[in-house]
Amino acid sequence: MSSENTSDDEDTFKILIATDIHLGYLEKDAIRGNDTYTTLDEILQCAKQNEVDFILLGGDLFHDNKPSRQCLHKCLTMLRKYCMGDSPVRFEILSDQKVNFNTTQFPWVNYQDENLNISIPVFSIHGNHDDPTGAEGLCALDLLSASGLVNHFGHSHSVEKIEISPILIQKGITKLALYGLGSIPDERLYRMFVNKQVSMLRPKEDQDGWFNLFTIHQNRSKHGPTNYIPEQFLDDFLDLVVWGHEHECLIKPTLNEQQLFYVSQPGSSVATSLSPGEATKKKIGLLRVKGRKMKLQEIPLKTVRQFFIEDVVLADHQDCFTPDTPHVTKKVEDYCFAKVTEMLDEAERERLGCRLTPEKPLIRLRVDYSGGFEAFNTSRFSQKFVDRVANPKDIIHFIRRREQKEIKDESSIDYGKLFKPTAVEGLRVEDLVKQYFEAAEQKVQLSLLTEQGMGKAIQEFVDKDEKEAIEELITYQLQKTQLHLQSRGVTTEQDIDAEVRLFKDSKKNTAEEEKDIQEAMNRAKAHRLERGDGDFADQDVSDVNMDSDEGSVPVAAPTRGRGRGSRGRGGRGRGRGATASEPKPAGRGRSQKSSTTSQSRSIFQAFQASSQKPSRTRATKSYTDEVIIDDSDEDIPVTKAARPPPKPSSSSSSSFSKYGSQSQSQSRGIAFEDSDDDEDDPFKAPTRR
Repeated sequence: MSSENTSDDEDTFKILIATDIHLGYLEKDAIRGNDTYTTLDEILQCAKQNEVDFILLGGDLFHDNKPSRQCLHKCLTMLRKYCMGDSPVRFEILSDQKVNFNTTQFPWVNYQDENLNISIPVFSIHGNHDDPTGAEGLCALDLLSASGLVNHFGHSHSVEKIEISPILIQKGITKLALYGLGSIPDERLYRMFVNKQVSMLRPKEDQDGWFNLFTIHQNRSKHGPTNYIPEQFLDDFLDLVVWGHEHECLIKPTLNEQQLFYVSQPGSSVATSLSPGEATKKKIGLLRVKGRKMKLQEIPLKTVRQFFIEDVVLADHQDCFTPDTPHVTKKVEDYCFAKVTEMLDEAERERLGCRLTPEKPLIRLRVDYSGGFEAFNTSRFSQKFVDRVANPKDIIHFIRRREQKEIKDESSIDYGKLFKPTAVEGLRVEDLVKQYFEAAEQKVQLSLLTEQGMGKAIQEFVDKDEKEAIEELITYQLQKTQLHLQSRGVTTEQDIDAEVRLFKDSKKNTAEEEKDIQEAMNRAKAHRLERGDGDFADQDVSDVNMDSDEGSVPVAAPTRGRGRGSRGRGGRGRGRGATASEPKPAGRGRSQKSSTTSQSRSIFQAFQASSQKPSRTRATKSYTDEVIIDDSDEDIPVTKAARPPPKPSSSSSSSFSKYGSQSQSQSRGIAFEDSDDDEDDPFKAPTRR
């Protein structure tokens, strides 16, 4: 393509962008096990054929932060096959690489390593699936970084302050500032934006001459008051935002009318949940940047397994059957059989002429059987398509919507809330914990732990197999509460209960709560590492639905493959001989010690019986930044005023100036051409937004 298109010259960046590859998803499935590997091979092959300057990945390269040996081996093999070679790299990095690549002992870009021969550099941030874990805060990307195959950037080590320093890249006359921010829990990052703790550094010289590209991996759509990141939080000097984590493919750049930057959402390259957003055709992008102009070419993926989803409401087919029709269940089953057959025929028509597309598609038929209908046997139904579909076990999904019974004032009816699905797909563990305690009676509410802490501990246990997360959280919070009660000097049971409630409420939704939770999780991980359990041990991957287009993360416990039985390792006789009065780190074989103590005793009894140990919470510095926040959810077109020159910041480096979120910018000349018809000149004259 470089020889055929005159616009691909020495001043043009060619960047292949992709997100959410989820390498290793369902790798033990007999039909879908190789889907993620085949698609990654196609992506890397496309990068090599188009002679791109580098590949930009937006997180979730791996489906698990503890990928199996097979997954790591295949990934390393493909990266070595396509990204190493004699082809020269035609751009140079101008920024301080020790700041950009601060997670490795080799803090420089891999193609400049004298011991490596890299032809296509890969730059990647981490996602929520392959996020850093363990006492050292490492993730699977750090293994690839240490091996010299991937440049891991955008890792923030602080929970109180984030400074995003760009990778400054130049090719000819084109200067590119590449920003990245790896996945952070949405509630925490939202609070940090609001509290003015997030800032983006900019070059002090020729700020308007740089093309600013930002890669982020967070919830884009709103799922709660703080469970997402509004686009308005991002700085308005950005030109293009590559948004990861959301799986629906919306790769065509859309203009944010308020901030005046473009947002591209490439989506996932494999369907990890049978939801409507995953049914969108999967694509990657070839981004061209020249000066202050850009063009994004959409490239459909040919090796992605087809996915078709359709909804059926039985109550809408009164002409065919009603709940009182004789043998109505049989007729409903026949109707669903005909629908699935139509979807299979459509899949076969689309697959003709494309030999790379897998033969068996994914089929999902969602059946609303409210109104008196009965569900039929899905296992027997699935046997009819076992040789034709890739997901025979979950073709049919029954949902039921019920109407509210008591409606007093008809004029004030909110018809949007009258019908609610009983089967909810994609609830996260934290959401389930929060909903439970919101609906629970007062006598079963948490008195010592916070709902957020318990939700995080359960998520670590379920999602990352941290077996001691819950017990360690209880032990840590108990120790800290005891120290607080001693410092306050309370002695009576009534005063202790009141002081514990005040102490718990004072930490809710604060940075101290986040720090306590993280410290407890680090303790649990440290205990696992002390026992010799590796971070990347083999484990079976169960057939679960992960990140949907709705931004929710359904979590299921991974299937264990070590044959431990139902009792675990230390159900009998593995206590360490400590007395009940000594608070000790949580472990596997102490189910009759600390966990029983924390559950059966009152706060007063635990305070009297237990000895005190100093808290191991690390001291952290406090920072403040200049950030102006617009918390509006509406996209309102605005006319930007000219930005005054930024004032130099004493805390930033000599080559960067600190730039707070939501600061005003000058009128920019960035042009976007989204037409793929004119391949001869993708960079037309600049157009004003």
